[in-house]
Amino acid sequence: MSKFKIELWGVKVDLKLLGDVFFLTGAGLSMYYMVRHLLNEGNDHSVRNKESKKSSRGVLRRLQLHNPDLKNLVLNEYEKLLLNCVVLPEDLSVSFNDIGGMQETIEELHEAVILPLTEPELFSAHLTLIQLPKGVLFYGPPGCGKTMMAKAIAKESGAFFLLIRMLTIMDKWYGELNKIVDAVFSLANKLQPCIIFIDEIDSFLRDRSSSDHEVSAMLKAEFMTLWDGLVSNGRIMVMGATNRQNDIDLAFMRRMPKRFSIGKPNAQQRRGILEKILRDAKLDDDFDLNTVVINTEGFSGSELRELAREAALKSMKEYIRSNYKNGKRLAELGETVRPLRTRDFLGDDAFITTPVVD
Repeated sequence: MSKFKIELWGVKVDLKLLGDVFFLTGAGLSMYYMVRHLLNEGNDHSVRNKESKKSSRGVLRRLQLHNPDLKNLVLNEYEKLLLNCVVLPEDLSVSFNDIGGMQETIEELHEAVILPLTEPELFSAHLTLIQLPKGVLFYGPPGCGKTMMAKAIAKESGAFFLLIRMLTIMDKWYGELNKIVDAVFSLANKLQPCIIFIDEIDSFLRDRSSSDHEVSAMLKAEFMTLWDGLVSNGRIMVMGATNRQNDIDLAFMRRMPKRFSIGKPNAQQRRGILEKILRDAKLDDDFDLNTVVINTEGFSGSELRELAREAALKSMKEYIRSNYKNGKRLAELGETVRPLRTRDFLGDDAFITTPVVD
């Protein structure tokens, strides 16, 4: 008997043929599931595209309603893709009134950034001497309000806010990046006044090196060319936020002459931030803001907001436990939710990392 054949229950079986059958069956199943996956992925992509286009049409209608000058706005397909990144001024929920402890920075922003956006004619007399900034950089630790500051500028100036996250764009439209980057600037030009805000700008405009991927190097060069091509009238501005200022290419840093450090707030700034956060809150008569300020050294603005949220939750939990059982309201509700106490910000459940000062 051949070494490739065996006899089972009186039937001769060709092992080589049997192996080929199993191989072809496995290959067929693999191909089936791969095609099925690709079809499903294609369907999902198609659904996302339809949803994106529908959302873009809604943004376009609102843009034209917001500004009659945009009634006849004509956009190419790539500009339309970016419409979902546009935030209208009235949709921005933050203004300078919501930012505490940074009055000096806000005053400088009014002079150096907002006035060029809102009243560029003020600078026309000395335009050859005063170069209105094409770029502004906010740098500092996470959670200190860099993005909030950029949104407040757009709100105060009435500018459209074009929020660009380059890592998302590079992942989503990898094969058409140059066209997308070109669309960023052409869309901003059509919408001006417009702020192009690039979050985590260091991840995109980091220091160039010989190890850069060819696509990445070309993208940076394209971005720089388009940036340089902006007309110096202050109506379009590129803003960036970073936690790692030193990682940004010096060539790009030179294009952001206005730089603002947004660091961890000092005691006076923490007081200002907490006053803004708690301005509408019900506070106990004995509430001591100084104690809270002293015990939050090293906190960022976002950490202070989280601290206040945890304090409010503590008060709410007490009320719920007194007036509800197993999720059902008791026959008669007790008193209203109590005001916030100093201890709510300093207890074991609060977001505190420094010792309490008596």
